[in-house]
Amino acid sequence: MVGFENLNKSFINGEWTEGASERSYDILNPYDNTPITSVRLATSKQLKESFEVAKEAQKKWAKSSVEERREVLHKAAEYLKANREEIVNVIGRETGGTVLKANVELHLTLEFLEESIKYADEIYQVREVPGHVEGKLNHIHRLPLGVIASISPFNFPMNLSMRTIAPAIALGNSVVHKPDIQVGLSGGSIIAKAFEEAGLPKGVLNVLLTDIEEIGEEMLTNPHSKLISFTGSTQVGRRIGEIAGKQLKRVALELGGNSPFIVLSDADVDRAVDAAIFGKFIHQGQICMIINRIIVHKDKHDEFVDKFVEKAKALPYGDTSDPKTVIGPLVNDRQMEKALNFIEEAKREGATVALEGKREGNILTPFVFTNVNNSSKLAQSELFAPIATIIKAESDEEAIEIANDTQHGLSSAIFTNDLERGEKLALEVDAGMTHINDQTVNDAPYIPFGGNKASGLGRFGNPWVVEEFTVTKWVSVQTKYRSFAF
Repeated sequence: MVGFENLNKSFINGEWTEGASERSYDILNPYDNTPITSVRLATSKQLKESFEVAKEAQKKWAKSSVEERREVLHKAAEYLKANREEIVNVIGRETGGTVLKANVELHLTLEFLEESIKYADEIYQVREVPGHVEGKLNHIHRLPLGVIASISPFNFPMNLSMRTIAPAIALGNSVVHKPDIQVGLSGGSIIAKAFEEAGLPKGVLNVLLTDIEEIGEEMLTNPHSKLISFTGSTQVGRRIGEIAGKQLKRVALELGGNSPFIVLSDADVDRAVDAAIFGKFIHQGQICMIINRIIVHKDKHDEFVDKFVEKAKALPYGDTSDPKTVIGPLVNDRQMEKALNFIEEAKREGATVALEGKREGNILTPFVFTNVNNSSKLAQSELFAPIATIIKAESDEEAIEIANDTQHGLSSAIFTNDLERGEKLALEVDAGMTHINDQTVNDAPYIPFGGNKASGLGRFGNPWVVEEFTVTKWVSVQTKYRSFAF
């Protein structure tokens, strides 16, 4: 047993470093609030030092061979596989995730890590393009970007951290990473340990266990970072975009969602219900891609509601260490209070309670609302809770209009028996991703993952992330004497 709970320090310049703050943070299991470990927080000074270290380390790492980078990535993956059981346990305890969720998260983490091995040779490749002047050779080079600032959230901390860290390292960059402190082990320390064991040179990956009270906006404003990679709320994303814009820094922002799940007039209701139950309630709804609005054609509405409610009320809830559990705890009291406020406001607004859930400790069992107005706060908010909203559409065309009536545009889904029409309608949904006859929570390391509108900027996935995390340079070589006009 590795004892990942003991990795409760920041990882700076290849060393496990005690935070210099006078403040500590207790990482708790959201299910029963039992302590997992306590962390002495890193300070702004330590963060600045990490950026300095990363800047110098990147200069050397940028000159590493493809073989060296691939070997490090491969060994990091092997470390995670060798410690799978303990890692799954930590993910479940830190995030309040079920056994299924924890296994899915580690699986995705490994997929992103192993995919990055495939494009470790993308830097320093040279492409020649035709010359516009006689005797001129035009060479297009792809180079590492530099230092990448990475900030990851609480819900799927390991894979949402790795999808930035692995590509950055594969492409010759260095990283300063800050996971959400609530999940500092699975979002940061375990990843740092994997790369330490893999032989990654000191300073290429630095992981800071800290919070905003200690570091302010240093992750955003530090002059050494060339790109800010952030997964989280749209509100914070707007602030990052504002700061990055002033400094002309690149951003990769995966922000909030309000994913519609559209059931058309010709859909198979039973299959749609099965998909919607999974896509709404996995990890208690605490996923950016989660189904947030279920939009059902009037001809299928009543049947869908009846079958959806029956399945939702039967979902097992409780201790997430029990493999049968589907509904576990919300991550903290603040998220619980937000969810309860959404519920009370929905009732005041006149939505119908088709399924009345309940609070048991940190667990909220499923709520289902019908007769929901798409302009209501319930429909327009990212709920991040096991609260389902069902909206009736008068026509298939209106269903698409309702789906697009939101500031967000991350994921979406359409259920229909006419696959050709379904794909045509998918192109009318203003979202980065649309899934036909599936639910909205899908991810893979080889697709262009990202959102439209207020759901973000940039795309993850191979090869799109390569463009995000590198810089393109034109070098021309004049092989023949060029005569000039003066």
